[in-house]
Amino acid sequence: MRGPLAGWRLPLRLAWRDARRAKGRSLLVLVMIALPVLAVSAASVLYTTQEVSPVEGLDRRLGSAQALVRLDPGDRAVEQGVDPFMGFTSTGARREPGRPTLAQVRQALGEPDAPAVQLSSGSYNVRTDGGEVPADITETDLLDPLTRGLVELVDGRLPRSAGEVVVNPELARRDAEPGQQLTLRNGAVLDVVGIAESTSYTGYPQAWTRPGSTRPGADPDAGPGEGPRSTESTWLVGGAPVTWQDVRALNAIGAVALSRAVVTDPPPSSAIPPAVRSAPGGLDEATVTVLVLVVVMVLIEVVLLAGPAFAVGARRQSRTLALFAAAGGVPRQARRVVLASGVVLGLAGALLGVVLGLIAALPLLPVLQGFSTTRFGPFEVSWWQLAVIALFGVVSALLAAAVPAWIASRQDVVAVLAGRRGDTRASRRSPLLGVVLLGAGVAGAAWGAVGGGNEIAIAASAVVSVLGMVLLVPVVVVAVARLATRLPLALRFAARDAARHRTRTVPAVAAVAATVAGVVALGIGLSSDEHQNEATYRPTAAEGAMLVTSYDRPRDWDAYRASLADTLPGAEVTAMEGLVLREGGTRAELSVLAGDGDGSALQSWGGAFDASVLVADVMPRALLGGVVDGPAMERADAVLAAGGVVAFADRPVEGDEARLVARTYRERGGPETVASVRADADWVEVPNDWAPVLAVVPSSVATELGGSASTVGLLVPGPVDTAAEERADEALTALPGSPTTYVERGYQADEAAVVVQLILAALGAVLMLGGTLTATFLALSDARPDLATLSAVGASPRTRRAIAAAYALVVGLVGAVLGALVGAIPGVAITYPLTGPGSSGTTGGPATYLDVPWLLVTGVVLGLPLLTAAVVGLTARSRLPLVARLD
Repeated sequence: MRGPLAGWRLPLRLAWRDARRAKGRSLLVLVMIALPVLAVSAASVLYTTQEVSPVEGLDRRLGSAQALVRLDPGDRAVEQGVDPFMGFTSTGARREPGRPTLAQVRQALGEPDAPAVQLSSGSYNVRTDGGEVPADITETDLLDPLTRGLVELVDGRLPRSAGEVVVNPELARRDAEPGQQLTLRNGAVLDVVGIAESTSYTGYPQAWTRPGSTRPGADPDAGPGEGPRSTESTWLVGGAPVTWQDVRALNAIGAVALSRAVVTDPPPSSAIPPAVRSAPGGLDEATVTVLVLVVVMVLIEVVLLAGPAFAVGARRQSRTLALFAAAGGVPRQARRVVLASGVVLGLAGALLGVVLGLIAALPLLPVLQGFSTTRFGPFEVSWWQLAVIALFGVVSALLAAAVPAWIASRQDVVAVLAGRRGDTRASRRSPLLGVVLLGAGVAGAAWGAVGGGNEIAIAASAVVSVLGMVLLVPVVVVAVARLATRLPLALRFAARDAARHRTRTVPAVAAVAATVAGVVALGIGLSSDEHQNEATYRPTAAEGAMLVTSYDRPRDWDAYRASLADTLPGAEVTAMEGLVLREGGTRAELSVLAGDGDGSALQSWGGAFDASVLVADVMPRALLGGVVDGPAMERADAVLAAGGVVAFADRPVEGDEARLVARTYRERGGPETVASVRADADWVEVPNDWAPVLAVVPSSVATELGGSASTVGLLVPGPVDTAAEERADEALTALPGSPTTYVERGYQADEAAVVVQLILAALGAVLMLGGTLTATFLALSDARPDLATLSAVGASPRTRRAIAAAYALVVGLVGAVLGALVGAIPGVAITYPLTGPGSSGTTGGPATYLDVPWLLVTGVVLGLPLLTAAVVGLTARSRLPLVARLD
């Protein structure tokens, strides 16, 4: 080393020697640095691999062809970007004929003999033993070289002739394995000859067959016109590369093209039509701000976790540093000795974390792929990202060693050489700065919650609050030591020792507090959001009831009822009658008004059946049991029996009369009132401003309105379990009219939210246990002279175990309580923008929803410190050799 780095040669040698001597402490620092680097490195590799770039996705979209040409829309010229499937626009006037032909495509490309193979895809209903399931079927020649790369053959062979098909594993599980037959609703029968997997998408039934194989067969049960629900006609074109000029020529005849040459070497932005020019990519300002806040919090956490180890290391080097000073060394050189430990251990931990992250990503890839329907790209490593992550590890190690280095450079040289502690007095300005930062954090959180409604401001205030808390930890530790005068010996000893050696205690307590603060803040936010979702949930029917609806024509309710009788033996099936108003092709609607007003008493309803008003002489309990309680249900039955109506309202309604107005809407002119009927009404105020229907009327009122009662759905009271629902749905799918099923199961917690809460608890447990155990064992190692003295004056081995457990309890409990208090500030604040007015689809309810996950908070604040204390107490050494001490 020469120049400015020459002064680092000796400190780095000393740091390397000290790291090899203190293997246990060095290993702890390596773990603290390597773990976050490992996690972020693995996440970087997984993200880079799962992201399929346009160039990487060419083979799975084009096979070995030069371009994929889509002949839709076809009847006019178009303008497209590099990838037409990201959007294109039609231009110019319509022309005849509409869709271009393959000959026109070849002519536009200037290659009359260019090889081409057609792709025709559509959605078909495939018959199974239980009914039918929808499947995407692509007709093409998979033996053609142009299609190589579209699918991966798993078992069997590819189709060689018409009538043969390969299916994906999802469809093979539906009784469509090789050697069996695949029957479509339109009567086409295909022989399954293999199992293949799409190179692009998974997770839903897919199949590939030869062109013409899906044409309707002679099945007498197949209705006219049944076949694909949607089709796309595209061609894979080979030959010479398709340039941007060729793409524009295809656009002129009404075709769009995805070209291999254009994607790999895209044209300048000025050459792309402005109407389809993509906006520049990149992260928006809010995303960048959130990422910066996350990085800062992780950096603070790592620095605090690794800080105690460097503090103990600096104390072990105190005599060496004192000799430096006695021989004429300056404080800058003493600081370099400690900082060099951060450089050595930071580099080692960063490199170890990156290597382990690469190794860990390999087994995690198939696990992550199981949660995605999009096939990942090839294994890919972004080396610049890994370099930044490794630099993050080194910087965190340097920051963790910075405070111990500064304290070591200011130690009392005479005291250290005499064998006494050389600690300096704590700063009086730091607690004042901590109070200011904590106050600023509280004010920022309050402004973000009430004034600005800004989540980013709340997140930034959380970081400021944590920094303020870190500066206040020394005051709290000293206060705990002063309050411990009446505690048992072990707790009193641990609390006072923690206050004496704040250089190693404060980072450990702060690390635990920062972890708990993050867990509590995110836990309150997630729990409050889930509480709002549950409180505003709108049940469509009573718990466990099944609804069968159909909005297509024709629909056969008798066939649906018979199918339910077969799949749900013994179940009671009730036909729901709805009020139908028909005025010779015009649109008609019914309004239920309170008194003489013009507005409906219920602003939001529907979703149950194809009718806004039901016709019944008795309230359908299985449908409305979720919104009407027992006494209200009996009162409603009495009103219906007397010829009145039961109407739902989202606000209190005065009076017991309703006005039902039937209107028609013609092609020209405004609405015309067809009929108006007044009737006695029982107004039922519904929760969450919503009901499955607008009202329930008796048949007499329906007749007065000029309407008729018609079946609009079927109702099965249930309870219907998941297996029965799947059987019924598969059987009904095979019937005309596209009937659908729905089973009311009440509010179901979001699986992602549950997983996040579990991850929070696990992450908090790991960080708390790691930080507390590390700080405790470092403290025990540093306090060996004191513990040996205790043994010399008659303390039993059990006392040392108790003191070890007390160290862990003091560090963990003080940090957890501080973290819970500080984390509650952003946690409560975030509930305002997250669950306040406008955050859900309802207009009523409280101003904000607050729910504290007490189980999570109690477990983190009390359970984990007690668990850590028990672990330390059981594993700590109970006997030590006598160590001389002079202070």
